[in-house]
Amino acid sequence: MRFIELQDIEESYVQIMGRKDGKNVRKYRCTSGTRKGRIVASPTTCTAPRNVKKSSTMKTTKRKQGSIIAMKTGRRRATGAASQRLNKLNVHYRSKIKPKAKRTSLKRKKI
Repeated sequence: MRFIELQDIEESYVQIMGRKDGKNVRKYRCTSGTRKGRIVASPTTCTAPRNVKKSSTMKTTKRKQGSIIAMKTGRRRATGAASQRLNKLNVHYRSKIKPKAKRTSLKRKKI
């Protein structure tokens, strides 16, 4: 029983590189569960139950200061040195998660 639980946890994430305090660290992207698509610090978080009080507090905070938070994080992601390094580090992880759509040429058809 215990082995099956560990196996389920192991399959529910993909290892990627993330940013913490201006440095690049190992993080995990959840591929299943309630946190699907979210980047977390430990893989056990993907299958952990939700804390309702924390989620409601975060909703009110985002309602009040959402635009300010978005502006600050956007600025940091565009110009931060750690973000620039992350772009190069996570290239091979992108193909595992969601492959990019092929571009079709926009040439005019000959009549």
